Amino acid sequence: MLDSIILSSITFVYFGAFVLYLLMMVMARDYFGRLASIVTGVTFIGHTLAIVLRWIRSHQMGIGHAPMSNLYESLIFFAWAVILLYLIVENRTKNRTLGPFITPLAFLAIAYASFSPDISEGIQPLIPALKSNWLIAHVITCFFGYAAFGLSFGLSIMYLLKRLDSPERGNKFLAIIPGKGIVDELNYQMVIIGFLMLTLGIITGSVWAHSAWGTYWSWDPKETWSLITWLIYASVIHSRQVRGWKGKRIALLCLAGFLCVLFTYFGVNYLAGLHSYAKS
Repeated sequence: MLDSIILSSITFVYFGAFVLYLLMMVMARDYFGRLASIVTGVTFIGHTLAIVLRWIRSHQMGIGHAPMSNLYESLIFFAWAVILLYLIVENRTKNRTLGPFITPLAFLAIAYASFSPDISEGIQPLIPALKSNWLIAHVITCFFGYAAFGLSFGLSIMYLLKRLDSPERGNKFLAIIPGKGIVDELNYQMVIIGFLMLTLGIITGSVWAHSAWGTYWSWDPKETWSLITWLIYASVIHSRQVRGWKGKRIALLCLAGFLCVLFTYFGVNYLAGLHSYAKS
């Protein structure tokens, strides 16, 4: 189908954008950065079109649900949310150095969704528990939270790399990264956005769980690891606001937090629980 063809194709275009961003960093040539931004923006439009086409196709099949109900569709939406948030940040900061750290997330997500033999890209009817108006609200809030944490992950790596920079080294790649204070502050802003969105995701998920299963919280593996992830990022905010932590310690906490995000997203799919349908 056309949407699947588009999604398979943009996988390689996102990788091309990553290469262009990387060339910008390594060669310190803004030309490559401008070209990378154009490629990423145009690819994002194609990405959006593919999601819309998949949604239309589900209605034509008589299924009619938002393309966010299984692992394939969630990976596609995660990549879309990551790129959308990145393009907003790039536009507001007028800086492209985050690009080579973020575009691989979109590339890997779509590549895994499109080419993994364990993931079906077919449009499937919703199981009874998913037939709810809370589906879109829950998925959007959670995945924009994940996307913000993905940007925080990239910024944390940037900060740790920037600590290696010095005038004596003369490293173009490190020199082009903004100052540590700027990266640290932007990282914290992404954590705040992600934390708020994840909080909304947990709340909407609890309300949805009550309507589907009769309980707001059941200590399902997905719920438990969502709470662990929430607590880690809550500790980042607490450490920053109360203890005054900045820089390296915050970056390391954010890296640990994103590992929890990945396990919450992927790992729990292999554990028995109410959310195990996500692996289909």
